[in-house]
Amino acid sequence: MRQHLFDPTAKKQTVSLTVNADLYRRAKVEGINASQVAEDALAQALAERLSKKVQAEIKQDIAAYDAYVEKHGSPAQMLRDHLAEHDDAV
Repeated sequence: MRQHLFDPTAKKQTVSLTVNADLYRRAKVEGINASQVAEDALAQALAERLSKKVQAEIKQDIAAYDAYVEKHGSPAQMLRDHLAEHDDAV
């Protein structure tokens, strides 16, 4: 099950936003709920921001792993070598 980025059951908060007056008027005429659109847009922006942060962390982790492999060799290969040595000893 996917976790929410925020508590969707949290109490609504009144905020002040500055938007283009003509855009708002036209959207209102069309029955667009500006509050819902703003909430959806904020949720999308939050998801994108958090995704970029995770991607940056992953990139940093991969760079650290690559540096380790460059210096010490592959942990997977080290394990295979270790297990092969112990298999031969039995």
